[in-house]
Amino acid sequence: MLSFLTKKAEETYRLGEKLGKRIFSPSLIALVGELGSGKTVFTQGIGEGLGVKGKVRSPSFVIINEYPGNIPLYHFDLYRISQEELKVLGYEEYFYTPKGVVVIEWANVIPHLLPPQYLEVRIKIDDFYRRKIAFIAHGSAYKKLLERIKRDV
Repeated sequence: MLSFLTKKAEETYRLGEKLGKRIFSPSLIALVGELGSGKTVFTQGIGEGLGVKGKVRSPSFVIINEYPGNIPLYHFDLYRISQEELKVLGYEEYFYTPKGVVVIEWANVIPHLLPPQYLEVRIKIDDFYRRKIAFIAHGSAYKKLLERIKRDV
């Protein structure tokens, strides 16, 4: 596990950007955090780091946003969706994609559907601006990623 403390939204964004510059393809990032914790801001930073074209927006009402870039970004928001609806959308095509980065907001509602290897990012509200952010590696590739991030940061 690797932990960070951000003191404002811009720092949360920048941490996501650093991850986006180091993440590999294919990969899956499972975001966990309460409403308003900064999951979308963090994902916007990942998009910046990946070089995606266009502004990353919350997919709350469309469920999945796809962004082309140096590495494609597939952004899920599971706040308003059932597991059955997710299955109908063909989530496996994304979760097991041969290329790109999949970011899932509210991933804690589908732990049994996640692949065996992924990066879990827990964002906890410390106060109005501060966030405690923990990276938890599930699998050897993500453990190596955290080792590289730890050396670089």
